[in-house]
Amino acid sequence: MIRASPVQFTKMCLAFPGKIISIKGDEALVDFDGIEKEINVSLVRGAKKGDFVIVHAGFAIQKLSGQSAAEVFRIHEENEKSN
Repeated sequence: MIRASPVQFTKMCLAFPGKIISIKGDEALVDFDGIEKEINVSLVRGAKKGDFVIVHAGFAIQKLSGQSAAEVFRIHEENEKSN
C-alpha cells in the first residue's frame, strides 16, 4: 500500500487589495498600504482613480468596495499579529 506523506500548508496571499492613485490607459499606479506599484487594469472594466482593486500577478482582477477592502486589511493585520 502506498501512503501519502503529510502535507504542510504555508500561509500565502495570492491577491491583495490596493487603491488606484492614478490611471492612464490600461496602467494604474496602485497604493498597497504605502507601497506603490504599476498595475495593469485592463481586466477590470471601468476602473478609476480612488477605486480599490484586488491584484494578482500584476493585474487588477476585481473592484472592491472601500468597506470590503477595510475588512481585508483588518483580517490581514490580525493574521500578521498572530504569527
